[in-house]
Amino acid sequence: MLIQFLIGSLLICLTVIVEVFFIGMATQFVTRNAAWLKDGHRIWRFMVELVAVVFWLLISLVIGMWLWALTFLFLDIFQTLEKSLYFSIVSFTTLGFGDIIIGQKWRLLSGFSAANGLIMFSLTTAFLIEFISRLHLDYQRGYDADDD
Repeated sequence: MLIQFLIGSLLICLTVIVEVFFIGMATQFVTRNAAWLKDGHRIWRFMVELVAVVFWLLISLVIGMWLWALTFLFLDIFQTLEKSLYFSIVSFTTLGFGDIIIGQKWRLLSGFSAANGLIMFSLTTAFLIEFISRLHLDYQRGYDADDD
């Protein structure tokens, strides 16, 4: 049981580090391109920045799922990469279909994977809310400046 806590905690820490790195890179992108949004076709630039950041953060979530899948495979919990990845995605997103399950020896890891997914999606959601608020504010400021 202790080994599951250690592995689960380590993977959560590792995936949070990955997520924070991706959020940091997205923040730098937004900061560098803030003036770009205010020029010209604002709605298109708003959409481009939003889609780019969402896609970027999706990559960080997928990396987290792959880290879990590779761990499941390395621990010989599942015999194939496909089953490991499928279970990882289902657990990470907290869908929990139940068609593929972990044996009793390692079942605590599924809870860690689900908790990790909640943490990762929460970080992503919080960042996206702040990002959209900032984009909207910049977008509105651009229109207010046009009125002057």
